[in-house]
Amino acid sequence: MSYSIPSVLTVAGSDSSGGAGIQADIKTVESMGLYAQSVITALTAQNTLGVYGVFDVAPDFVRAQIDAVFGDIRPHAVKVGMVSSADIVSAIAQGLSEHAAPNVVLDPVMVSTSGSRLISQEAKNALVRDLFPLSTLITPNIPEAEVLCGMSIETPQDMESAAQILSGMTPGAVLVKGGHGATDADDLLYLEGLCHWLKGRRVETKNTHGTGCTLSSAIACGLASGRGVLDAVSRAKDYVSGALRADFVMGKGSGPLDHMWAHREVFESPEA
Repeated sequence: MSYSIPSVLTVAGSDSSGGAGIQADIKTVESMGLYAQSVITALTAQNTLGVYGVFDVAPDFVRAQIDAVFGDIRPHAVKVGMVSSADIVSAIAQGLSEHAAPNVVLDPVMVSTSGSRLISQEAKNALVRDLFPLSTLITPNIPEAEVLCGMSIETPQDMESAAQILSGMTPGAVLVKGGHGATDADDLLYLEGLCHWLKGRRVETKNTHGTGCTLSSAIACGLASGRGVLDAVSRAKDYVSGALRADFVMGKGSGPLDHMWAHREVFESPEA
């Protein structure tokens, strides 16, 4: 007996510690029962304590990877993560456009958890100009939405205002992630002119490395499976919440999520 399953392509950087980027995306896709493919935009030397080096892949080779994927196992959805240079952004946009990529979920990673800018102004402008128009959904967190909108976001009303501004930059939906809030993890999905509040209870854990990567990949899985945007986002949020509650303990710093939490018992770490 033979069979096939939907495929999700992740376009992102490699995280050598396995907690974020390409590795987190592949783990998420496979845990949801779909087939994962990848286009690597950069290599990083990092672990749970920090990033020690970044080596960008040449834009023409990023494009070659995209062409190879679409030329054989055509993906049903595409997740785009952190892209550090304008030239790579352009290569991705050209490739996705020429191949008429469906269900593009863009995680515009621009600001680190500590508040540091991760990409140049030129790359940010290219992201908005070239990739936002191709996106089915963009998923900025609050600091990223502040950068994109040029405004401070402190209240739910601010989130709604920012989402409306962002909707003018993309034909797709906008998810403003509220995980940076102090008391809750409420997200706002702006879809077809309507605000949908997705309530969430804040999970107290330091092991949050790769949360944004995981969420956007999980959303792409939902879209690849034929779900609507609201349903895909809601299910992805539930998946990430479970992965956080598992409180996976790996590494000496901010550890990764347990992407396979739904498939196994969560055991206590053995005593040293």
